[in-house]
Amino acid sequence: MFDRLTDNLSDAFRKLTSRGVINESNIREAMRLVRRALLEADVNFKVAKQFVSTVSEKALGENILKSLSPGQQVIKVVNEELIELLGSERTSLEFSGKPPIVYLLIGLQGSGKTTTAGRLAYWLAEKKGRRSLLAACDLQRPAAIEQLEKIAKDSGAGFYARRDTKNPVEVLREAMHEARMNSYDIVIADTAGRLHVNDELMEELEEISKVANAAETLLVLDGLSGQDAVNVAVEFQERIGFTGSVITKMDGDSRGGAALSFRAVTGKPIKFIGVGESVNGLEPMDPTRMAGRILGMGDVVGLAEKAQSTWDIKEAEKLEKKLISNSFTLEDFAGELRRIRKIGSLGDLMAMLPKSMRPAGMNLDTSQFTKMEAIISSMTGKERTHPEIINGNRRRRISKGSGTKVNDVNRLLREFGSMKKMMKQMKSGRFKLPGIIR
Repeated sequence: MFDRLTDNLSDAFRKLTSRGVINESNIREAMRLVRRALLEADVNFKVAKQFVSTVSEKALGENILKSLSPGQQVIKVVNEELIELLGSERTSLEFSGKPPIVYLLIGLQGSGKTTTAGRLAYWLAEKKGRRSLLAACDLQRPAAIEQLEKIAKDSGAGFYARRDTKNPVEVLREAMHEARMNSYDIVIADTAGRLHVNDELMEELEEISKVANAAETLLVLDGLSGQDAVNVAVEFQERIGFTGSVITKMDGDSRGGAALSFRAVTGKPIKFIGVGESVNGLEPMDPTRMAGRILGMGDVVGLAEKAQSTWDIKEAEKLEKKLISNSFTLEDFAGELRRIRKIGSLGDLMAMLPKSMRPAGMNLDTSQFTKMEAIISSMTGKERTHPEIINGNRRRRISKGSGTKVNDVNRLLREFGSMKKMMKQMKSGRFKLPGIIR
């Protein structure tokens, strides 16, 4: 997320931070590079121009130029203005009103509305204790109903659909009645999109919007589309209106133009960022943390929250005892792999660390985790507990059963063996896992 922009901004500030004294010329050169970095990130031209103008005016102030660390002071100004550009503070969802309240998801086809519906239901259940019913109001796209039904199951949400009608207004009205009868707190309506904004799409959404009387109308935008996403937002704002946005696929967007331009152009907040592929891949938008990530400062608080969400103190204590007694098995190893994957992809997690703390050249291919789990799953219980019995014949059987190569099995066993040796060396001292307080 924002990788290219972060690198370009780092280059722009490198000369400033290396100087004990800076002058107006130094700042103007840095701002020229900042402007170029923003435009390369596909930030709206007017937004980039105004941002650089505001930062320049503040950075040229006498207090900054005469400070002990003027370069750092300029970066502080940039950080403050990025936070302002992104919305100043986190904006929460609206929960007031007699249940069930309606959240309406709108946007173009392919923006990620259906996936977002499931993620939002999961987030509402986990963080707010709210029960959601997903309403299949996309009656245009083939298999849209089946996709939403599967996503509802994965997220633990309720589901309502009508396969015998092409009227989404009718579906929504009945879904709201169903939610009321079954004590759901929220109805999340997944609406149809088009490949482009047109009158047919807007007229359908206008009808749905009237019936929904939604507490939240969330515009779902594809983060990979950059400035085009903002152009789409302007058209939806003029015809339908919305309370905020969800910007998806941000882990695949190294530019970030949509996120940086959206609020300045529309005046509406970004409420969530969509990352990864799992059902828990929805993050509330926090401008302060996001600005830190853009400037390479990371989001350590967010990383801690992700880890805490999957942390089980009892399991951690069991693991600690096994590590101390050197009884850690391949079965335990597989369990830890699954726990790490539950937190999120390694790429996402590394991106939340300050840039200076990220391991250089580290392979972040999480498909290796899947491969390792498959190898361990193809072993017998005895082999997982006593890997030393795995001879050549067993290795060939395991590789065949897991769909991998014998070399992959050898590599896993070799790395696990190295880990066991390290644990044995640590056995004489007290080993304590971070987070366990005595």
